[in-house]
Amino acid sequence: MTIHVNVKDNNIEQALRSLKKKLQREGLFKEMKLRKHFEKPCLKRAREKEENIRRARKTARRNNI
Repeated sequence: MTIHVNVKDNNIEQALRSLKKKLQREGLFKEMKLRKHFEKPCLKRAREKEENIRRARKTARRNNI
């Protein structure tokens, strides 16, 4: 996984903001948080199932509007 950020006019603050947004979209922060501690396989499956249900409900709400 490679992420490229262009720095324009030596504006490092803007480049850092765009890098942070890209990392957020890729889900890197979430993955780092999950890997901080070991998660049992049964708990991992339960969490992923809940996330899938939440995601399905969200898309259903968007489609009904």
